[in-house]
Amino acid sequence: MSDAANKIAFQGVPGAYSHMACQAVKPDMEPVACASFEDMLTEVQDGRASLAMVPVENSIAGRVADIHHLLPSSGLYIIGEHFHRVNHHIMAPRGATLDQLTHVHSHAQGLAQCRNRVRGLGLTPVMHPDTAGAAKDVAAAGDPKTGAIASRLAAEIYGLDILFESAEDDEHNTTRFLLMSATSSVPAVGGDMITTLVFQLRSVPAALYKALGGFATNGVNLTKLESYIRAGVAEQAQFYMDVQAHIDDPAMQNAMEELRFYCSKDEVHVLGSYPASPSRS
Repeated sequence: MSDAANKIAFQGVPGAYSHMACQAVKPDMEPVACASFEDMLTEVQDGRASLAMVPVENSIAGRVADIHHLLPSSGLYIIGEHFHRVNHHIMAPRGATLDQLTHVHSHAQGLAQCRNRVRGLGLTPVMHPDTAGAAKDVAAAGDPKTGAIASRLAAEIYGLDILFESAEDDEHNTTRFLLMSATSSVPAVGGDMITTLVFQLRSVPAALYKALGGFATNGVNLTKLESYIRAGVAEQAQFYMDVQAHIDDPAMQNAMEELRFYCSKDEVHVLGSYPASPSRS
């Protein structure tokens, strides 16, 4: 068994898109499949894996549920990002043909992202907890009338035939992943950088407008800003923000000082400052 330093955790079963992202970014590391996002983060927290591949948003489906709630309390640091193309295929047990299929299984998002194709083929969609898991179950059942929508890797792992390639309705379907570690690793100032943080504002008029003013006056670009309700704090929104700057850049430091002034005490948490993916350019 390889040691924890050579392991990268992901949520899902082998063949999931998160598994493929691990292979793309860290091909020399051993991917570790985890049943839940909490389990994935715990693998790194407890030292059984050195990295976690965390999906945060999809270009079609939006942000990944629950992740924003888990990241601030995880104690982990973002050290990189990866944009992974999601390429769905319709697959079935060996020897099955497309005209035999009557039902197709996949995660709700996989089915939604292939809605037109599924309808056009006259297939009945069946929801499953995840795409690769659907492929695994379809392979185990061996019914030529039942297929799955999943990745090419899932078809290879579970011995399924791909009957229809690139079944998604949108050819630009992409998921953004964050690479997370138990130790912070911030490069020296220079090059394109992203800083991710979460914060909670004080309850004063125009607090968000004023808190973000420092980024505008210092010429710091925000690439993402989302609000969500934190469990147990329903009366105040938590904000998640991606900033196109290095955390130690003087302009960024000035903007952060103004942000902290309008936030509750100890409610600004920098989750990481890391190189921007080449996919952004």
